[in-house]
Amino acid sequence: MELDARSTALIAIHCQGDVVGPTGALAGLFSQQIRQRNVINRIGTVLDAGRRAGCTVVYTRIAFRPDYSDLIANSPILTEIPKLGCMQDGTSSTEIITALEPDPTDILITHKRVGGFTDELHSVFTARGITTVLFSGVATNVSVESTARAATDLGYRVGIIDDACSAATPEAHTAAIASLSVLATITSVDEVTRSLTVLARR
Repeated sequence: MELDARSTALIAIHCQGDVVGPTGALAGLFSQQIRQRNVINRIGTVLDAGRRAGCTVVYTRIAFRPDYSDLIANSPILTEIPKLGCMQDGTSSTEIITALEPDPTDILITHKRVGGFTDELHSVFTARGITTVLFSGVATNVSVESTARAATDLGYRVGIIDDACSAATPEAHTAAIASLSVLATITSVDEVTRSLTVLARR
């Protein structure tokens, strides 16, 4: 996948304690596949390569007021959040995990829907001339897919870094990748890092 650092952003979806942490509220759903697919290390590899090349690096996280007064529970997955008592802004479990701690120049987007492609993010990308976005994170079939679909609808060139994403089951991940393949380029950590390494040397 050919890339231009000036117009490329790497987006890491929901690398927060409640989602990807080994003891987070959703660990029972996601932790096994995160470990088996080595997703945290792979995301870190891609983000580091992106920073060296001069790309824009973005993290999205989902978080609500402690009383959930800003949560619109119009879907089963959002209905479960207050029941689990998770994703409350200001708690450590809504922060990006230490292993993937953002650099000061990275962008952190907090959102309250399943998808994280907010008006704020679109404005940032427009101002920076971003035209290509590459996705990694959890879960492939939920927030990664939702955010990537929004990006394609807004006119961005989209790539999904297959082996830097995971879902609750291998089957859910595979189905999401198959669905996204008609809208986005499906790529890999190795392919992206090779492209970014070339850019960093220029």
